Amino acid sequence: MIQIQRFVFNDFQENTYLLWDESLHCAIIDPGCYKLEEKSDLQNFISEKSLIPSLLLNTHCHIDHILGNNFIAQQYHLELSAHKKETAVLNVGVQTALMYHIPYDPSPQIKQYLDEGDHIAFGNSTLEVLFTPGHSPASISLLCRDSKILIAGDVLFQGSIGRTDLPGGNFETLTRVIRSKFFTLPDDIIVYPGHGSPTTIGIEKKTNPFF
Repeated sequence: MIQIQRFVFNDFQENTYLLWDESLHCAIIDPGCYKLEEKSDLQNFISEKSLIPSLLLNTHCHIDHILGNNFIAQQYHLELSAHKKETAVLNVGVQTALMYHIPYDPSPQIKQYLDEGDHIAFGNSTLEVLFTPGHSPASISLLCRDSKILIAGDVLFQGSIGRTDLPGGNFETLTRVIRSKFFTLPDDIIVYPGHGSPTTIGIEKKTNPFF
């Protein structure tokens, strides 16, 4: 059974997720840590739990979700996994960081391309990849049906959805993806968004004002 820890990092209040199971192998998803204390918080948690980092994943490559990519890649000798079509977004990270006056160690390039239907293993667990564009050109979400976990990136939030006014965003695409990929899942699936608190599929189907 997967366990999950949420960290809230950087000035964008981005959610970084750490997933692990009884094997102690773990996946690090969307590391947004760039301040020294943020890096220490994540590193100390991994050490205290005796976890073995095995995967570095990005749901999408907007700056707030990639600020810690280089730190994690170097610290734990991991290669980056994400969708191939997020490469252009990743590559404007330096300019975006300059625009927001954020220190940024440029992320490594994507080495493992992920797409709809892929399964990513760590320890005794597997995450299923859903292709969920609309907020960004090629965002993915990560689903574990057995543990009732959906890492949704910036696709669906508690009572809201991801913004669609950034390059590659599209409102119709995003809402169609949520209806077809998310709202067909069981109501008790817990949605872990890229910002804000967790919610469930059932709650969002009933109360999300965008639907």
